[in-house]
Order: sequence, then structure tokens, then C-alpha cells
Amino acid sequence: MRKENLSVDPSLFEGMVSVRAVIRSLERERNGGLPARRIERIYYDRAKEEKTPKELAWLRRRADEFGFRIELVPREVIDAAAISASHGGVLAFCADREFITLSADVLPEDGLFFMIDGIEDPYNYGYAIRSIYAAGADGLILSPRSWMTAAGTVCRASAGASELIPMYLCPEARILGEDGILRDVPDDREALRLMKKAGYKAVGADIEDSVSVWDASLTRPLLLVVGGEKRGIKKRLRPELDLIVRLDYGREFGEALSAASAASVLAFEALRQNRK
Repeated sequence: MRKENLSVDPSLFEGMVSVRAVIRSLERERNGGLPARRIERIYYDRAKEEKTPKELAWLRRRADEFGFRIELVPREVIDAAAISASHGGVLAFCADREFITLSADVLPEDGLFFMIDGIEDPYNYGYAIRSIYAAGADGLILSPRSWMTAAGTVCRASAGASELIPMYLCPEARILGEDGILRDVPDDREALRLMKKAGYKAVGADIEDSVSVWDASLTRPLLLVVGGEKRGIKKRLRPELDLIVRLDYGREFGEALSAASAASVLAFEALRQNRK
């Protein structure tokens, strides 16, 4: 079994699911949506040309629309460049994605947003995004440190959802660094404060001082904050939360759910409570 290479270009996207998601995001941008990442070129397995002509024809039409090129190359070239062996003979080399900073202007009146912080690897981050997007979340607030530095891996794990869900940077705050110098840096506390000022309830998933999620109100407008399974939510964020909920189990079990699983449960419970 081939070991995955996570040291490659983070803007390398593998497989048609990921490539279609990037192209859909470009279509949304063209129709007035948020900025999307640009595709620079696509490697397409030369051996697939006769087997999948419709797929290649679709890609060529999109290449004409969005200004990228398609190169038919041997499978060995793709294997050498790819992160994994599950690329299906398609690789897209993309530019970095431009994220806008969260502001009151972008917040819908009854939105559902997530902040996912402390997840240990890009796969779980992608699995979490897949679930929250499927459950109807309106956006993801990127913590100052997120796995979008491994965007291609996150996209594959999220089945393309990471390129489709709107993402926003935290607003900046002036913070004193360890070197004694004040700097303006993205601050997740500022994101929570901004959203609460806009009428959102900020709910975090944790154990201490919590109520059962099954007894909690998760009606919109809502921001759900999920921490990593090892460290949980940052202590400095807890004072900004309106409520802390826990996920009660169906039996005795002394271990935490993965952050991706917790995000999934919260997202679909919020969907259930907000059905119309």
C-alpha cells in the first residue's frame, strides 16, 4: 500500500469529486458568490481518454470557460505528483483560495455557522466539513490555525464540501506577543463577539458546566463551536459562549467522540430543531 505524501503542494486536488467541487465554486463566484480558487492546469491520464470521453469533454468545456489548461499525461506522471493512489487519473493544480474576513454584513439573519478548532489531522477536518455542509450550515469560521493549509487533502476527505461551504477569517484584534510587541492578528474571540452582537447564540461542545444537547435549544441564528477531542474548546473562548452542551451516550463509554463525529451530531441536531 502506498503511503500518502502530505508534504506536496497543498493546492493539489485529486480526483473528479474534488475537481468538480472547485469548478462548482468557480461557477458560484461567477454568479455573485464568494471568491473561489483558480485552477491553473489539470493532469488527465492519457489512458482514460478513450474510456471516459464525456468526462474529458466536460473538463475541456470548463477549461475554456475558466481559463485553465488540460494536459494528457502518462499515469506514471500523475502517480509521481499525487498525494495518494486514489486520484483516479485526474489532478488539478490550483492557486490559493482567497478568504474574506468575517463581518456583520455577511451574516444572514437566521444563519448556522461553525467554528472547528483543534482537530488533529486534515482528514477529520474534512469529514467534519462534509457533515456540516450536508446539514445545511451557512458557513465555517476559520480559527487562526486551521487545516486549510492542506486544502487538497481536506477537499478529498470532505467529498468536495470544503470548496463549496463559505469560509471566513476571524476579525483581527491587537494582541501583545511573547516578544512584547503589539500586533493585529486574527482572533477567534472577536469572531464570537461579532456574531453575538449580530444576534447569534454561541454554543460550544464540551463537558464542564454543560447541559445535554438533547435538552438544549439550537435554534437559528446559531454559532456552534467544536474543539478537538484531546484538548476541547480553548479556555479563552469559554467566557464568550452562551451555552455549553455535551453529547450524552447511549451506554457507559469513557472516551470522547472524534471532533468530526461531534460536529456531525451537532449539525444534524440543529437541522432537526430548525425544520420548517
